[in-house]
Amino acid sequence: MAAARRRVSVGLGLAGAACAVLGVCLLLVGPLIIREQVVKNVRIDPNSISFSMWKDIPIPFYLSVHFFEVVNPKEVLQGAKPVLNQRGPYVYRELRYKTNITFHDNDTVSFLEYRKLFFQPDMSNGNEEEYIVVPNILMMGAAVMMENLPNFVKLLLSGALAGLKQEAFMNRTVGEIMWGYEDPLIDTINMLVPGLIPFKGKFGLFIELNNSNSGLFTVNTGVKNISRVHMVDSWNGLKKVNYWRSSECNMINGTAGELWPPFMSPTSLEFYSPDACRSMTLVYEQSGKFKDVPIYRFVAPKTLFANGTDYPPNEGFCPCMQSGIQNVSTCRLNAPMFISHPHFYNADPALVNAVEGLHPSKDQHALFLDVHPMTGIPMNCSIKLQLNLYIKQVSGIIQTGKIKPVVLPLLWFAESGSIEGSVLKQFYTNLVLIPSLLDYLQYIFLGLSVLLIISAAVTMVMSQRTIAEKSPRHPTTQSKPPPSSETTPLLHDTGTLSQDAEA
Repeated sequence: MAAARRRVSVGLGLAGAACAVLGVCLLLVGPLIIREQVVKNVRIDPNSISFSMWKDIPIPFYLSVHFFEVVNPKEVLQGAKPVLNQRGPYVYRELRYKTNITFHDNDTVSFLEYRKLFFQPDMSNGNEEEYIVVPNILMMGAAVMMENLPNFVKLLLSGALAGLKQEAFMNRTVGEIMWGYEDPLIDTINMLVPGLIPFKGKFGLFIELNNSNSGLFTVNTGVKNISRVHMVDSWNGLKKVNYWRSSECNMINGTAGELWPPFMSPTSLEFYSPDACRSMTLVYEQSGKFKDVPIYRFVAPKTLFANGTDYPPNEGFCPCMQSGIQNVSTCRLNAPMFISHPHFYNADPALVNAVEGLHPSKDQHALFLDVHPMTGIPMNCSIKLQLNLYIKQVSGIIQTGKIKPVVLPLLWFAESGSIEGSVLKQFYTNLVLIPSLLDYLQYIFLGLSVLLIISAAVTMVMSQRTIAEKSPRHPTTQSKPPPSSETTPLLHDTGTLSQDAEA
């Protein structure tokens, strides 16, 4: 029995030592294994699991467009405050795919990304055949652009506008405003002021978005340096754009807005937006989970569209008006266009109060981006922007009436998408579950090693006790001294007395 316990004790000790070695190895090597798996799978490499996702994005993206209908156009012409009524959303399924993918020797890859939009009637509140009253964007934009030209040129334009029956506001369908309509005004303006509107044919706010690309991006593959993966090297061959007045504002920073380098810190992220003609920085707001996947949420800081007075680094984006809107005329054919958050969220209250019908709300109008920090892959996002037109009375152009200067919202849109279905399952298994199991195993082995070693020690002690109890005991015998021939005097005397008495 004791021998068996000794063997069990030795076995437990060896097993505990083995678990301790495995635990320590996982503790030291585990993070390296996880990192290696992440690096292997997120770099732009045809052999990585994320390459197919990067090439043909399987995530269902939706473009939701909300129009602002002008309820009182006649009163606005007389100087009244515009009253707006939000219409929509008109929802489009967005398919994205990359073509002309070319790998270069300097650890970069170039590509063109195309977008196709398909109207979704079941997800929309209305259809593309509905009519909406909005500003005559071409006419009102051209009027402001021609404000400083000689009066005779403006009078010529005003006469031409009258002949073409052009007015400050127009009643057109959603489809026409989105995807374009024929307008003889384009040819008339080009004839009177050559180059003022450098395009021909149809005019539509989203005509260049459907079945078109966002420019030639060249980004880092991350094969040699994973911390640079997806970072933009150039856009249309440019390291910087030339739209703005400062070198800092013209910089092309961050990624193309789809993926970010892995092992993110909760600080900020950057991306270049061709739609906004600039780089944009989002800041960390909070940590959380999206369908059991840990995420960092990034949001727009209040300074994103602040003017140069409130935020000096934005001075390069001026000429500015109130904070909360950005002048994009320099990259939009010099038209008096501004971008902002929907409903002028986070903007100067004067912009909201200049019209009626706006109700800015963080829940409805703030943009956000939820990114898995270990991989840099967005799990859920909703990027929201508003398009605005600056309109006013222009002397010499009678069609502008007595319109008071106002930044008038035209529409706002949200591009939203989230990982789901089989893509989410594959992502969760390979990049969340397996790394988590490796992380947990190291502590399980270390804990098990402690239990086994303690069990081995207890078993060994019990074995020793059993051996001690079964060992034969030999009682110790004390040698008795031989009886002494001499007695004590007292006994001797007593003995003598007894003999005398007998006599």
